[in-house]
Amino acid sequence: MKLKIVFIAFLLFGINSIALNAKTFTYSQVHHMPKSIEKDYYIWRFLCQRTTTAKEARSIMQDADHLNKKLKEAYKKKTGSTARLAPKPPVFKASDKMDWKLKVEANKYFATGIKLIGKKKLQKAIEYFYKANRMYTQRWEKDKTLFWLYLLTKEKRYLHKLQKSYHINMYTLLAADIEHKKYPRTIITPNISKNSVFGIDAQDPIDWAKMKARMHLPDADLNDLAEDCESKETIGMHTYLKAKACNYQKSYFPMPYRGSMKKFSKERQALIYSIARQESRFVPASVSRSFALGMMQFMPFLIEHIAKKKGEHIDLDDMFNPKKAIEYADYHLDYLNTYLYHPLFVAYAYNGGIGFTKRLIMKSNYFRRGPFEPYLSMEKMTNVQAREYGKRVLTNYVVYMNKLGRSTRLLPYINMLTDPSKTDKFRK
Repeated sequence: MKLKIVFIAFLLFGINSIALNAKTFTYSQVHHMPKSIEKDYYIWRFLCQRTTTAKEARSIMQDADHLNKKLKEAYKKKTGSTARLAPKPPVFKASDKMDWKLKVEANKYFATGIKLIGKKKLQKAIEYFYKANRMYTQRWEKDKTLFWLYLLTKEKRYLHKLQKSYHINMYTLLAADIEHKKYPRTIITPNISKNSVFGIDAQDPIDWAKMKARMHLPDADLNDLAEDCESKETIGMHTYLKAKACNYQKSYFPMPYRGSMKKFSKERQALIYSIARQESRFVPASVSRSFALGMMQFMPFLIEHIAKKKGEHIDLDDMFNPKKAIEYADYHLDYLNTYLYHPLFVAYAYNGGIGFTKRLIMKSNYFRRGPFEPYLSMEKMTNVQAREYGKRVLTNYVVYMNKLGRSTRLLPYINMLTDPSKTDKFRK
């Protein structure tokens, strides 16, 4: 997650305060961690410590798996040198490479189809969506093209195909709405009674790194691994592995931490669950390549900023506690909801920043009434990450509202996107 809220002064002060008001790590502690993204985060923490020497920095950097901006900057500040890692051999299989090539080509066809709609060349757009559909290998991407073929042709056979899809996405839910059908039955919320499992600390990033290493072994049995972490504390790991084991043909929507969540409105509960599912699959100890942390994937500068606003002294590792992550998410969503009322726009802001979202929706050719809107605006965004993230969070939101006992359909949320009075404070 890349939250780009403009708090430059806080950001600069926050980075310094990591070294001043945080727990510390020894060289030996970090060195003996398994190579992983999670270890990279602790290498960064080690580099930011005032007590770490340049010699230790040069040595520990050889343990890093991947260089990001934070690691490069911390290393440069500590040693005066530019960080470099030995090149790693490619890990892609031949089949992966072929799938990637097909995806790139299919994306080009789909993007061309969207552009042709803007030029009112609808028949030509249909041809490109057909080509994209044939080349896509992932189910949700095929569903996307089927929905657009329906929008352009109004042929119900495309809706019927969408309703046969096992995947839970915006397009399959909309097909059910248009046809006045029930939502797919592949939505699963596990009911787990055991509180914890021996030997796994759900709040320890290194334990999660070890589980991921086991998951990628050639002879790994994902269902067995899922059983190993079947508990309330490790439900994120459990459902992540279960979904991967069935190649995502079942969609898991867990509802953990009910004690912390019940005090919120159902709308806020659904929003936090929706974002957490998309950000981390409810794994409390998640660390991203950019060092977004915890179940809600907060960037360090935002953690520091919220802590100062709340008058708290916090270590970044506190974000691995799901209760603290939920508390900070609620605080941040209060801020976003001051300006944005629609879950799609909130999702854009959570992912890309409130400034990005304001600039996007203030454009005269985005989310205004017109042919194929708001679908066209949702597809032509150039920020690919925010574009897909928003659609998934919105889908999650509708699912969770229903799970929480509030009968909810997706189509009304789509229809209100061109009505500023129902979506945001920025537009008149």
